[in-house]
Amino acid sequence: MKRSELNRIMREGVAFIKKMNFALPPFAYWTPDDWKDKGHEYDEIRDNMLGWDITDFGSGDYHRIGLLMFTLRNGNFNMEKYIKPYAEKLLIVEEEQVTPFHFHWSKMEDIINRGGGNLLVQVYNSTEDERLADTPVSISQDGRNYTAPAGTIVRLTPGESITLAPRVYHKFWGEKGSGMVLLGEVSKVNDDRVDNRFLEKVGRFPTIEEDEPPLYLLSSEYPEAK
Repeated sequence: MKRSELNRIMREGVAFIKKMNFALPPFAYWTPDDWKDKGHEYDEIRDNMLGWDITDFGSGDYHRIGLLMFTLRNGNFNMEKYIKPYAEKLLIVEEEQVTPFHFHWSKMEDIINRGGGNLLVQVYNSTEDERLADTPVSISQDGRNYTAPAGTIVRLTPGESITLAPRVYHKFWGEKGSGMVLLGEVSKVNDDRVDNRFLEKVGRFPTIEEDEPPLYLLSSEYPEAK
């Protein structure tokens, strides 16, 4: 992805988040120059990859297959000093913009429609060899627990949520004609470097073509503290 595209996506994301009356923490707006002066007291942000995360999953077409995420809080699988057993993210999904099928080996998560348009979530159990199973899926949706056929598409309107257990494949996208969606994700500790199993091979973190200076750094780009 070009840096100019990432910058544009961030600007549009910030405008939408503000429109939805959600306030990001101050570090969301730190520039690369700001980061040069941030010491070890901010290592939790660095070590736990808090902040901006934008990917096109290697598709080369962000608006068709892509996702904007902002990690607000997180623990760490590997560092005992970060004792939080939970994580929270904010996500922005455009109309018909797909996040491909994947599951998590460890993470259980709630996906919450915080406002805007409608979200469509398709779910499958996984087989022993990590393919799509044809077995019924147990679904937990805002206190309602039920079983649905493999491949069921759950529609989440603003305020609604779904709980996704480990090893449950899920794909989601914004419903056409309903507008951009602001999502919340509340989960166990998150580490996208080791806990994602995509059904088909994707590029999780983008290769960046530097065609202009960064607006804000991605969570994978923070400089070490001096």
